[in-house]
Amino acid sequence: MQLSANGIHLEVDDRGPAAGEPLLLVMGLGMQLIAWPEGLVDALVARGFRVVRLDNRDAGLSQSFDAAGRPALWLEALRHRGGWPLRPAYTLADMADDCAGVLEALGLRSAHVWGASMGGMIAQHLAHRHPHRVRSLGLVMTSSGAPTLPGPHWRLATLLLTPPRPDDRDAAIAHLVRIHRAIGSPRWPTPPDELRRRVATAVRRSHRPDGTARQFVAIAADGDRSRMLPEIRCPTTVLHGEHDPLVPVAAAHDLARLIPQARLVTIDGMGHDLPEALWPRFVDEIVRGAGR
Repeated sequence: MQLSANGIHLEVDDRGPAAGEPLLLVMGLGMQLIAWPEGLVDALVARGFRVVRLDNRDAGLSQSFDAAGRPALWLEALRHRGGWPLRPAYTLADMADDCAGVLEALGLRSAHVWGASMGGMIAQHLAHRHPHRVRSLGLVMTSSGAPTLPGPHWRLATLLLTPPRPDDRDAAIAHLVRIHRAIGSPRWPTPPDELRRRVATAVRRSHRPDGTARQFVAIAADGDRSRMLPEIRCPTTVLHGEHDPLVPVAAAHDLARLIPQARLVTIDGMGHDLPEALWPRFVDEIVRGAGR
């Protein structure tokens, strides 16, 4: 369903008992709400949560910002590395305000909030800017943005920064499949046919490469959140794969050190994805993080 929040329109999926404990799930760069798997959502609903997922701005079925134009990713990456200021179309703080607006539009005073990858960065801002909205926080395969942390291998970075032509959906599917294979969990790889089916489903629902590029610039412009994080006071779970090639596990140890009430959970064999074999573990960690 479409909601008006923070002055824009956002696509939201609201699942589970109306009186259940609210759980807001925020997804990462260029990803859509359906990247939170249906089976995982069903399992959370079965544990009594009211699960709210959203398409972030510029992704999925939410409002686009095409009027801002398409950033040149390589140029923006070079500007970022050189310390030159970036001019994003919007900020991660704006996206956190979107999340707060969704909760308000749904009549929810607060929620448990879990964010994955870029979604975890947005969740950090949400907990800092709107502490009364966040009952507990879950940060999955994400980072403080500290420049001293290790980054992805240059081959993976090159793959991410060289998308195909925006109007070629078949090439987009093949490109996204390559990315997911490169960053996925080595212990629990998604079968190739299933991976391609998921990617094709997402591309059919929405294909917004320009929006992904604008989100990338928002991440780069956000920089280092290390000074902000000690001010987060809600119970926090930091969950990370020990074999994450995109955001190496050192980022999780850094977050757990910076956030006063953080509990660190690392999983051997997990990469930068949400493999089905780990859904029961994820549910248990979310339940534990919620203090139940």
